[in-house]
Amino acid sequence: MSLSVRQSKLGEDPNLASLVSQILSVADGNRDGRVSLPEARSTWALLQMDEVLLGLLLQDRGHTPRLLGYCGDLYMTERVPYGPLYGLSLPWPLVSWVPGGLQRAMDQWFTPSWPRKAKISMGLLELVEDIFHGTYGSFLICDLAAAHFGYTDRHELRLTNTRVMVPEDEFRRSMQVLKCETDADCVYGVDCHTSCDSTARRCRVEPLQPNLAKACGALKDYLLRGAPSELREELEQQLYSCMALRGNAGQMNMEHSLILNNLKALLWRQISHTKDS
Repeated sequence: MSLSVRQSKLGEDPNLASLVSQILSVADGNRDGRVSLPEARSTWALLQMDEVLLGLLLQDRGHTPRLLGYCGDLYMTERVPYGPLYGLSLPWPLVSWVPGGLQRAMDQWFTPSWPRKAKISMGLLELVEDIFHGTYGSFLICDLAAAHFGYTDRHELRLTNTRVMVPEDEFRRSMQVLKCETDADCVYGVDCHTSCDSTARRCRVEPLQPNLAKACGALKDYLLRGAPSELREELEQQLYSCMALRGNAGQMNMEHSLILNNLKALLWRQISHTKDS
């Protein structure tokens, strides 16, 4: 059962033992060391939902709300008290009247102090790091909007909507069979793009923009607003370098790791001596 779930939803993955162990631990609801037939049936129903399986994979790293209990396809997770990550929900009649620049500024009005924002941002960068050739393969986040994230009382980031994640193998399979006329036809979800092969009239499978570049785009205004003056210029440079990353660039893995580590180190230097760390 666990093997078929893994292959259908995650593709080929070398960490079968770890994944099966985690699923069996969840299935043993009464903690008696055995998985009964009713427990197995209930777990099977639960694992048919992609968002639950992906949430379980990231739960140990603290990226998603903890699963507290379930019965079949009904489940409960821990409450994430603060969300979305930032932004105001304007009444729909006002949306078209508010200029984009003003809307972006308003989105940052009710955010935490800068050191706390830095800690929350570190959580997003660590999520991106963990799903980039991570324990269970590579994943893409195909809608990196603030609405899909929240944070706890300890200012720890949580991905509250795992439906926006897709295994990279599944993404590639989907794009491979997608017909196109222009690059605009090659989109998965909200913002996972590839380019169009105009000769074959098929979408290419390589994502144009990695998760890290999109994460930095989402964090740019969030981090720059209220940033310490001695840090702002360097932070802005690093964020723009990060946003310029492209998925099909040569030596992308090395460049990705270098930018990610530099950005994390810069933020950590600013908050490591504070209570927010």
